[in-house]
Amino acid sequence: MPWEPIKLNSGYYMPSIAFGTWKTGNGQGPVDQVKQALGNGYNHIDTAQAYKNEEETGVALKETELSRSDVFVTTKYSGTNGLDIPTSIKNSLSNLGLSDVDLYLVHAPRLAVPDIPTCWAQMEKVKDDGLAKSIGISNFGVKDMETLVASARIKPAVNQILLHPYVYERQKPILEYAAKNGIIIEAYSALIPITKSPGGPLDKPLNEIAAKFGATTEQILMAWTKAKGAVVVTSSSKRTRLQGYIAAGDITLSADDIAAIDAAGALGEEK
Repeated sequence: MPWEPIKLNSGYYMPSIAFGTWKTGNGQGPVDQVKQALGNGYNHIDTAQAYKNEEETGVALKETELSRSDVFVTTKYSGTNGLDIPTSIKNSLSNLGLSDVDLYLVHAPRLAVPDIPTCWAQMEKVKDDGLAKSIGISNFGVKDMETLVASARIKPAVNQILLHPYVYERQKPILEYAAKNGIIIEAYSALIPITKSPGGPLDKPLNEIAAKFGATTEQILMAWTKAKGAVVVTSSSKRTRLQGYIAAGDITLSADDIAAIDAAGALGEEK
């Protein structure tokens, strides 16, 4: 199955693979990269106040031939310059050149000041005011989510977290809590086992499974992340890689494949 849209608890649909602007920098570079992504099947763009390239993302959105309704836009409240949520969302929308975003996230629980319930009430108002169609969180652990859900009028639609096989055991309780509460998991840095931690226990099963599918190891990691029910947030400046990541949506791993990756991931688990 390709990267099918996933229905959020808000009733909206979110594309299940996103192009992230986290490390794309500033200036013309991110404009070109976002436009390239939009032209190669990525209709979900993930940015943030902290990335300092919302304006570049906005330029790319304006210059694309896609209509606003064809692109799912996520940005995040990062507490940049000590600004509060009501000010930050208005600044982000101005930077992006949009009247609303599809998804607005609290970038980390430490930003929830003075506390999570107060912060989340401000996020709920962002949705009530029509500035974001859906609201969610990022990097929230189980206890953080429990605190939020206990006081929430509107449940978070997603929790965007670090997820790859070397942290899967550690992050599994977050996935389980999210699943029980109808919260979709978004995964960033899914390719770390290849890009930052090569030579570990995952190399062997990834290479074997990739050979079986005639795929790259990056594609197998993408397929594994999808198999865990997570939306993938990825990035590359290279068109061929972007196209390869889209093609990974057609790879269906067997239960044995997934088990082999899980086991190797646990052996190399990041402490």
